[in-house]
Amino acid sequence: MRRRTTVGAVLAALVTTLVTGIMTIGASPADAAVGGSGPYPADYETSTGLPNHTIYRPQNLPSERLPLLVWGNGGCAASGTAQINFLREISSHGFLAIANGAPNGSGSTTSQMLTQSIDWAFAENSRSGSKYFGRIDTSRVAVAGFSCGGLEAYAVSADPRVTTTMIFSSGLLNDADDYQLRRLTKPIAYFIGGPSDIAYPNAMDDWGKLPAGLPAFMGNLNVGHGGTYDQVNGGEFARVAVLYLKWRLKGDTAAGAQFAGPDCGLCRSGQWQVQQKNLTLDGGTSSPSPSPSGSPSPSPSGSPSTGPGCTATYTVQDQWNGGFVAGVVVTAGSSAINGWRVTLTLPAGATIASAWNAVNTGTSGTVAFANVSYNGRIAAGQTAGFGFQGTGTGSGAVASCSAT
Repeated sequence: MRRRTTVGAVLAALVTTLVTGIMTIGASPADAAVGGSGPYPADYETSTGLPNHTIYRPQNLPSERLPLLVWGNGGCAASGTAQINFLREISSHGFLAIANGAPNGSGSTTSQMLTQSIDWAFAENSRSGSKYFGRIDTSRVAVAGFSCGGLEAYAVSADPRVTTTMIFSSGLLNDADDYQLRRLTKPIAYFIGGPSDIAYPNAMDDWGKLPAGLPAFMGNLNVGHGGTYDQVNGGEFARVAVLYLKWRLKGDTAAGAQFAGPDCGLCRSGQWQVQQKNLTLDGGTSSPSPSPSGSPSPSPSGSPSTGPGCTATYTVQDQWNGGFVAGVVVTAGSSAINGWRVTLTLPAGATIASAWNAVNTGTSGTVAFANVSYNGRIAAGQTAGFGFQGTGTGSGAVASCSAT
């Protein structure tokens, strides 16, 4: 039984207050350093194709593809600049971040707006003529939110395109919503403001009900419900969010060492109270294989192939006792392709539980994956990606690709 009645009422009241723009308790907002502290100075823009949203992007798009973060604001407030310092800081480290709500907008948001952000980003990545054409890593998608926005993130976490969830100072309000926990299959991280955070009991209750085997991180920083979003460059919450996203969406195991293991960086920080479930830094094995058309394999770093057809590079992104998450990057050769098919031979005993950004035929042994409607067309030398969660051990799978 959850202790939610009183907490839920208080949190609901606080959500109402947050809508008015009071995002930090007992502190006045501070201006962010222009562009954030990352290597890609960032700001925000809007798009007529995605009304009522705010898009944070590096001012000059880097050569590396941008993983995607979609964000629900505190109070479910429809102001996409409500956590501007925090989101601009994340984007400056090479991420595309899309917040619900127009810049300085008013009103309230819904979880469907997070789905709209993902839809738009995937479409732009595939649209010839878009500045984002082939520039978004659609195999790496995080959904996240603060307070009421965290509830929106929970609602979207089951989207097959989402590869990790981040909950900031939030937790389910009612036992009737616990089904959202039971359907979680991708890694999740909680960043909570400590016992003085009104969402603390809700978050800890959720933590105790996560599915067995789910990779999960819980960090408590004693700053209360308001977090550090309005501090310069988003403060400590932004710093750890960037590290988590580098780990989960860019495969940076040095960043992952801040979260995983008994001697993790945040464990030793003296600031954070840390709990872990099923976290390992295993992963990073890749097995590129040429397509039947004879194009050469990419280098171990995953560089695009130079021949016709396509190549597939397989990577274990996370491995835990009894399960794993893997990703596959499909790279077109010297000519554009209009569709692709990846054949993956899994290790003995491994099975596929769920897949995103591709349709699979079979779940064990040799499995075929075909593109979906939004990621089949790939320009010469460009990439698309998909991922899946499996049971067993993911290391050692062999992938091959053919253009269709």
